[in-house]
Amino acid sequence: MAFQQASHLPLDGKVAIVTGGSRGLGAGMAQELAIRGASVIIVYTSERSAGLADNVISKITSLEHKPLATSIRGDLSTVDDPSKVVDSALAWLESNARPKNIHILVNNAGVELVKPLGKITPEDFAKVYDLNVRGALLITQAVLPYLPAGGRIINISSVGGRAGFKELGLYCSSKAALEGLTRCWAAELGKNGTTVNAVNPGPVQSDMLDNIPKYIIDAQKAATPIENRVGTVEEIAMIVCWLAGEDSKWVTGQTISASGGWAMY
Repeated sequence: MAFQQASHLPLDGKVAIVTGGSRGLGAGMAQELAIRGASVIIVYTSERSAGLADNVISKITSLEHKPLATSIRGDLSTVDDPSKVVDSALAWLESNARPKNIHILVNNAGVELVKPLGKITPEDFAKVYDLNVRGALLITQAVLPYLPAGGRIINISSVGGRAGFKELGLYCSSKAALEGLTRCWAAELGKNGTTVNAVNPGPVQSDMLDNIPKYIIDAQKAATPIENRVGTVEEIAMIVCWLAGEDSKWVTGQTISASGGWAMY
């Protein structure tokens, strides 16, 4: 049995799309993928995020090995924009004389909603599920024709997908749905070596953490075996990059708890 020598650019030649890539976890994942050699396309939603997206791209393109990177604006909660985002990504690859291959898709874009059961409206349901679940499904469908053998789909779920938190029913259930899609897609797509996995972060120091009730975060920190703290963006990004690379090629249909041991699966 021969073991391959590790490369300092293990994702060289790969192209990755990271949704919700202008800030927080998405920005960290995009940068770490680029550090490992991937060309990166980040997707952001609102005009106010354009500057943040530009900042991420600037950090990536300033790396010593000069990876390619771009940002694309698109609202993945709509029916049409997921395919438009992929079309724009393909046009960008063509303009850089690159094959129309997307090797890695990180479905990170998501939205939270803190609201008690009795006050949830159909509009609230649509706001959460249209992005967290349908958006991930539609952009994955759009990527599929351009996903070569050995592709990687990584869904960013949450420990909330397997926990019960008051007033977070829509968010937690949407993340459970994403886990279910992960397992089914892994069963469908594995014939050519494509893997599909989910990562379930616990609380991570990022913008989204500010939207979670403080008592939930404090309780999670107290129950986290590793140092009684929240995680960092870098710690989650490294797990995602492992799943994006060759070292994880025998892992599919799995949900990895990235929570410092708060959730043990």
